[in-house]
This record gives sequence, C-alpha cells and structure tokens, in this order.
Amino acid sequence: MKELRILIADDHDLMRRGLKSVVESHPGWIVCDEAHTGREAIAKAEKSKPDIVILDISMPELNGVEAARGIRKASPNTEILILSLHYSDQLIREILDVGVRGYIMKSDPDQDLINALEKLSNHRPFFTSKAAEVMLSSFNHSGSRAAVKEIPGDRLTAREREIVQLLSEGRSSKEVASFLGISVKTAETHRANIMRKLEIHSVSELVRYAVRNQIIEA
Repeated sequence: MKELRILIADDHDLMRRGLKSVVESHPGWIVCDEAHTGREAIAKAEKSKPDIVILDISMPELNGVEAARGIRKASPNTEILILSLHYSDQLIREILDVGVRGYIMKSDPDQDLINALEKLSNHRPFFTSKAAEVMLSSFNHSGSRAAVKEIPGDRLTAREREIVQLLSEGRSSKEVASFLGISVKTAETHRANIMRKLEIHSVSELVRYAVRNQIIEA
C-alpha cells in the first residue's frame, strides 16, 4: 500500500488532533507535519512536499485562499483540501481559481473527509454537493465564466488580500509594513487602494468584509 503523507494546517489544537486521529486511523496514511498559520503551512509544504494539505480556510496571518496559492507554487504536486466552517459561493470561486480540488465543511461527517482524501490521493476532485452546485452555476452553456458577476474583492491583488487580513486582525500600517518588509508609505498606499476598490471607508467596514468573506474568523 502506497504511503499517503498529509500535512494538517489549522490554528486550533483540538481540530488538528481530531483530524490527525481520523487520518491515522486509515492504513498507510500518516500526518507528516502540522502548521498553525497560513505562512507556516506554505513553509512546511515547501519543506516536506506532502501528498495532501488539509487546510483551514480561516488561518492567522495568511488566510486559506492565499496559503493555498502559496502552497501551489511551493509544491505543485501537492493536492489541497480546504476545510470551511461556513459555506460561501465566493469562497468556492476563489479556491477554484487558485487550483484547489478539494472542499469540505467542518460539519461534514468523518467519512466525507476520508472520501475526499482518497479522491485527492488519486488526483481526482472532491467537493461537497453545495460546492458542486456553485461550480456548475459558475459556467454558462459555452463553458466560460463570462456570465458570473464580478465581485469587488476579486479585483484585489494577492498582496492587497494579505494586507486586508493583517489590518482586519488589528495591525497598524506600521506593523503591516514591518510584517511584510515594505515601507509604511507603501503599506498606506495599499490600504488606500483597498478601501477604494472595496468601496469601504473605515477599518470596521473592512473587518466586516473580512469576516463575511472568511478572511478572518468572527
């Protein structure tokens, strides 16, 4: 039996332990590493090159969508299974754009997790039924996504999405600049561009946007 190496990325200890228990109850499956933040997930995926990363969508420092984007670059052959607490049409569209091929809800039964890992181990997609419905509705009859209405957040760059998360977590422009290794002026320029693109005018509105789109947890 081929060994399946899985990295679990979730900032809650209890959740990681539960996932590890389910994974390692399956013969031949092992948890090769664990991560507590989105950035740590990318670094550990690049180092250990797991077959699959189980990735919580609401991760500190870097949310699951951006972490998935980084993992895809760092370890292209690694499949990603997104775990989400809440259902979101926009989230499905975002993870599909990144190249994620697995999505389940945290409320789904253990068997769905096992089924998802089995599918992904053979590089086949696994999405819950609601996610599959969104995938189908996202394409018109010609097979393009032209009919999908653009969402303001889709216009944000990857760096801007990082900054949305950091600001929403309560960091100042100076702290954002230090964290990302950019100047305070650049951080403030990004912040102004984000506010303009999202058509919001305060940090509290930005936090609501981040919670609504599962960039941070409420």
